[in-house]
Amino acid sequence: LDTAGDPPVDLFIRTSGDLRLSNFLLWQSAYAELYFTETHWPDFTPEELKRAIENFAGRSRRFGGLTTEE
Repeated sequence: LDTAGDPPVDLFIRTSGDLRLSNFLLWQSAYAELYFTETHWPDFTPEELKRAIENFAGRSRRFGGLTTEE
């Protein structure tokens, strides 16, 4: 998969309840936010995508760094 020139991954959505990346876009998603759902890919609806985006929007991204509280 050639991703040269593409922007970095911001949100990585994993369907089917698996809590792993399976080495897919491993380096490109180093600072991505991960969202796991039990929903299987064929059943993934626009409503589920909206939930993932809302979840992502509520996060404080640190890009591998620590917050001042830590």
